[in-house]
Amino acid sequence: MFNSTILITGGTGSWGYELVSQLLEKEPKEIRVFSRNEANQVEMERTFANDKLKFIIGDIRDQDQLLKACEGVDYVYHLAALKHVPVCEYQPYEALKTNVVGTQNVIEAAIYHKVKKVIYISTDKAANPINFYGMTKALGEKLIIHANLLPSKTKFVCVRGGNVLGTNGSVVHVFKNQIKNQGMVGVTDLEMTRFFLTLEEAIKLLFKATDESQGGEIFVMKMPTCRIADLAEVLIEESGKKDVQIKVTGIRPGEKVHEILLSENETQTAVSFGKDYFVILPSINMNNIHNYYKKFPAFKLESYCSKDNLMSKDDIKKMLIKGGFLP
Repeated sequence: MFNSTILITGGTGSWGYELVSQLLEKEPKEIRVFSRNEANQVEMERTFANDKLKFIIGDIRDQDQLLKACEGVDYVYHLAALKHVPVCEYQPYEALKTNVVGTQNVIEAAIYHKVKKVIYISTDKAANPINFYGMTKALGEKLIIHANLLPSKTKFVCVRGGNVLGTNGSVVHVFKNQIKNQGMVGVTDLEMTRFFLTLEEAIKLLFKATDESQGGEIFVMKMPTCRIADLAEVLIEESGKKDVQIKVTGIRPGEKVHEILLSENETQTAVSFGKDYFVILPSINMNNIHNYYKKFPAFKLESYCSKDNLMSKDDIKKMLIKGGFLP
């Protein structure tokens, strides 16, 4: 990343803040933050006060804007997306235009300007998707993977994450606010489980994919899993407030009780990549990448589901302390 020009789509969100913070330590030439939110850009510019940051108002749905933003760029981190499950369920056309058409626009702009590498941020909801958000992200993964077969030298790679502690709208923020102001915590289902990682770990995953990907694979971090009701109980206990109740609110449109990080079919082409990661290889024929990963051991699990290997409440507390949410 030294002396490189980097474009971050959707760069004013929580991932963007942490990514910019860690990228600046790598002494890039320039970081371009591309997003639709003027107020967030102004706030971010004031927060960092760094001449290497350039802010561009734009929408990934607009290919002309992306083409201008990609000029002279070495790396693209594609973070921009509509990501709230109920919003995408009720406004699928908008999710399609941003998450699928917008991703295709990023691909074409990157190829046109001979970008070295594009890193696409996906989600566990893209594995066996049942909601529209997950479906759009799964389509985005397919587009990114296929882009490696197009006549260009640009490499495209996916990163599949889970729930990131501390992002905008994070369940931790929601629960803490409910405990403080409502004296209750709303949990959709007492058995619901999710994968979690900290923002720092999420960016570490991005850099791992940036540095070591060949193009065409999906990088996944091995993540701890957590019962949401246990998370709520830990936050209630640590708040010191009495008589805070957990209220079951029911599954929201498009929600799963449990998530998976890779599907049963994907386990057939997945390899372990060190102790902290695994890599899902493409199902389409890309001989160079399959040959490269022959030296890595096959990933043995039938599936990787959030209902398995659940954290204890003590482990959840440690995770929250590590993420800076508890003293």
